[in-house]
Amino acid sequence: MPKLLPLSQIQAGDRFGNIRLIATDMDGTLTVAGKFTSQLLQAFEDLATAGIKVLIVTGRSAGWVSGIASYLPIVGAIAENGGLFYHYNSEKSVALTPIANIVNHRQQLAVFFEQLRRKFPHLQESTDNRFRITDWTFDVTGLSTNEIQTLANLCQQMGWGFTYSSVQCHIKPLQQDKAVGLLQVLQKYFPRYAPQEVVTVGDSPNDESLFDESCFPMSVGVANVLEYAQRLHHQPVYVTAAAEGEGFCELARLLVEASLK
Repeated sequence: MPKLLPLSQIQAGDRFGNIRLIATDMDGTLTVAGKFTSQLLQAFEDLATAGIKVLIVTGRSAGWVSGIASYLPIVGAIAENGGLFYHYNSEKSVALTPIANIVNHRQQLAVFFEQLRRKFPHLQESTDNRFRITDWTFDVTGLSTNEIQTLANLCQQMGWGFTYSSVQCHIKPLQQDKAVGLLQVLQKYFPRYAPQEVVTVGDSPNDESLFDESCFPMSVGVANVLEYAQRLHHQPVYVTAAAEGEGFCELARLLVEASLK
């Protein structure tokens, strides 16, 4: 199937009439300039009325995501790029990445980050890193594409996974990514939804696994994904005309319209 098709050219009933669940990234996909908007909250309400559920799949920390899962009108949220899941009616997280000893794991991440910082002294630990369990993050601001690739190579050499978004770089367990975590959650908590009833949404490289058509045949990138499109092996099938949260609202309107046909 061709990729990066304009969402605006798709008739509402063509492929979206059967969608029952949206699995979406958060930063740069639901936010506008880093904030939730009243339009987004209205889109969530409209989707709920149409019987379409929303599941957030984000790189943000466990500490942040536990609150988001409780306060937003969603069915749950996956944190740390597939590391943990928070169901909307439970305060406890579900581990999606097995880690035998969390304390030792955090210590190993801290030591490795300091090794990276000796090579790249300008690396800045992210403000939400203290609230993390499975991964370690530092700000992407100020890093060149070549530096990011070098950091990815160093992580791989030392047995760590690496990904990055529009806001953060993540050092993580090798097999941990959004698709792996989402597939676990779908199988256990939402087994009634077929792959054709789920649409995945994102905007940056850490969303790439959500665009893997072998797992998720329906995927959408908000317009700002085009900044990274040539770096992505897996690209979204559709792209919205609007960027960030406005792009998500564009998709939401299309899905609500399709549900009425």
